[in-house]
Amino acid sequence: MKVSSILSRLLGGLIVLWLVSVLTFGLIQLVPGDPAEIAAGDSATPETVAAIRQQLGLDRPIIEQYTTWFGNVLQGDMGSSLFTGEPVTEAILRSAPATLSITLLALVIAVGLGVPAGIVAGLRQGSWLDRAVSTLATVGIAMPGFWVGMLLILMFALVNPWLPATGYEPLSEGVDLWLQHAIIPATALGLATGAELARHARGCVADVLSRPYIRTARARGSGSFWLVRHHILRNAAIPVVTVLGLQAGRLLGGAIIIELVCGIQGLGTLTINSILQRDFPVLQGYVLFAAAIVVAVNLLVDGLYGWLNPKVRTA
Repeated sequence: MKVSSILSRLLGGLIVLWLVSVLTFGLIQLVPGDPAEIAAGDSATPETVAAIRQQLGLDRPIIEQYTTWFGNVLQGDMGSSLFTGEPVTEAILRSAPATLSITLLALVIAVGLGVPAGIVAGLRQGSWLDRAVSTLATVGIAMPGFWVGMLLILMFALVNPWLPATGYEPLSEGVDLWLQHAIIPATALGLATGAELARHARGCVADVLSRPYIRTARARGSGSFWLVRHHILRNAAIPVVTVLGLQAGRLLGGAIIIELVCGIQGLGTLTINSILQRDFPVLQGYVLFAAAIVVAVNLLVDGLYGWLNPKVRTA
């Protein structure tokens, strides 16, 4: 991929983040409630509220407030929580490892289950295996993640006490301990994405099998394994990678609910508390952080396009 193409994509990603910051800051201003009154407490006097409003800069014009806030964000300062006084950046960095590790494990589960199942179903079109994979994929997409999480807790933590029902242990405490706490929320989070990947992988493989060059390769005596390795997988991977990139935002959003079900103190808990308490600086910081992750994933997907399809590298 050319350097100019990489730079243009990076510039596009930065523009997206800037637009997200503008929309986030603007929409939060429409939320009912005065942050100064919330920070001051119920028994605060009007003078105290006015002093806090001036301290937070809320008495200045909205454009000046945004300019100041965004300038601080560029320096790594997203403000401080209205309730705890903890810097937003520190709160996000403290909560992010739990959420990101569960999300990454969910992604591994989704790819490990969905892609092979979809490929096998696509190669065996019309068979009982194809019908089984299609049915299970439909069921997996239809089941809400929080319900799957509660069902897994009931089966593997309460009825059969093999895994802990709630809580989280960091990876630094040991892989076994981390996996015991992360496998239930990650599975609940990744099953729907795996089902979506299975459907797309099945459709992509079926589409590639119908192409003329596949029939030509078969007529020349090419074996099934060679066709799958050199033609089917690479050509079917591009749409699947696209879907995988689009699922990044869904996984992050779903992690919020899964963390509440499994009692995990991650970004989900931090975000829900900030919404309930109208802790606007924390909420703004989380939205911008999540947007940065989604943009980074989509830039990675663009890079994978060039590796999977040489035509993209020369375009």
